[in-house]
Amino acid sequence: MTRIDDTPSAWDERTQLTTFLDYARDTARAKCDGVSAEDARRALLPGSPLMTMSGLVSHLRWVEYYWFRVVFLGEEDEGPWTEEDPDREMRIAVDVPLPRLLDEYAEQSARHRALVAGHGLDARAERAVRGGVHVDLRWILLHLTEETARHNGHLDILREMLDGTTG
Repeated sequence: MTRIDDTPSAWDERTQLTTFLDYARDTARAKCDGVSAEDARRALLPGSPLMTMSGLVSHLRWVEYYWFRVVFLGEEDEGPWTEEDPDREMRIAVDVPLPRLLDEYAEQSARHRALVAGHGLDARAERAVRGGVHVDLRWILLHLTEETARHNGHLDILREMLDGTTG
């Protein structure tokens, strides 16, 4: 996969925010290029048994779903997590081929790109978050960029531990 450049095509706020989220998404996918099915499921950190390449991609996919569909649009939460297993999206990912996880993430990202294009950055989420605050779309874009970039660091570490690939 070819990563996009992080330089926006225009300097307005929306283009800058969406460019950085797309760049972070593409970086996550690029970190997974060439990873074997077996390696994608390997947990390498003793203290983090759910942290696998597959688990992280699944987590990123479902985190976007949650913030855009459940919080912003107010839809029912149909994510894989439960009260008993709040990290289930990471646990079940090891049973799904990495290419399928990446395809689902890319398809969902395209739907969310369209959703973002259809709303103003000041549009408020239907559901409140911590403290009863209804965050705006701008905040959600910033949060998802931070979340994706943070997990890209995890993907980077796992990839280097798996096969020495860096960058």
